[in-house]
Amino acid sequence: MERLVPDELYDLFQRVVPPAPSRPQGGGRRRYGDREVLAAIIFVATTGCTWRQLPPVFGPSGPTVHRRFTEWTAARVWAKLHRVVLDELGSRGDLDWSRCAIDSVNMRALKGELTGPNPVDRGEKGSKIHLISERTGLPLSIGISGANLHDSQALKPLVRGIPPIRSRRGPRRRRPAKLHADKGYDYDDLRRWLRGRGIRHRIARRGIESSTRLGRHRWTIERTMSWLAGCRRLHRRYERKAEHFLAFTAIACTLIRYRRLTK
Repeated sequence: MERLVPDELYDLFQRVVPPAPSRPQGGGRRRYGDREVLAAIIFVATTGCTWRQLPPVFGPSGPTVHRRFTEWTAARVWAKLHRVVLDELGSRGDLDWSRCAIDSVNMRALKGELTGPNPVDRGEKGSKIHLISERTGLPLSIGISGANLHDSQALKPLVRGIPPIRSRRGPRRRRPAKLHADKGYDYDDLRRWLRGRGIRHRIARRGIESSTRLGRHRWTIERTMSWLAGCRRLHRRYERKAEHFLAFTAIACTLIRYRRLTK
């Protein structure tokens, strides 16, 4: 359990987890500790096993862990943990805002909300993860959609979704100095929108230049996508509810950032 949920990570988690409901009349089964359940959730996220395949060594059963996962997702625990870890990194000066990148990755989806025919997978049903990372590859903002949503439609929500993050000095920050993107985002209205927010852009132009010219800056977000693949629960979407799939994506991004926090 300590390997999956180190003391430092659990301390951050305790800041955002809601208190356990009280039982004025007593009775009932013992409620498993938050740390036990969090370790089981991270195990499911990283190994890709189903809730019912959860090893008994964790204590709580798969259905019990799934119920707590649902409760915490409804309470926006994962989004709050995402913000807390970013604040810790920002206060230490470990976030580089000088150059950010945006990209997306597709995966097949068996069912559920926010799915659609994947144009690069013979029309198979799928979902897409959209991501903005800072210069070194740490995720700042995430979102999900059906696989048939054009990447360009996710740029504005993702930029707006960057939370105000603490800095080593001065006020909180939520806007990168520059944003790199491939030809999927090559639209004049997006360029104007970014300039209006004080964000310089480097977007490859269709029919004029190759996306590979951005490689020396965009490779960091491609590496981030490979880090996400380390969370095997994201290899294929099994969750019917979109918020549950987004929760696993947030957990994977939190683990990426936490590893940087402990270096």
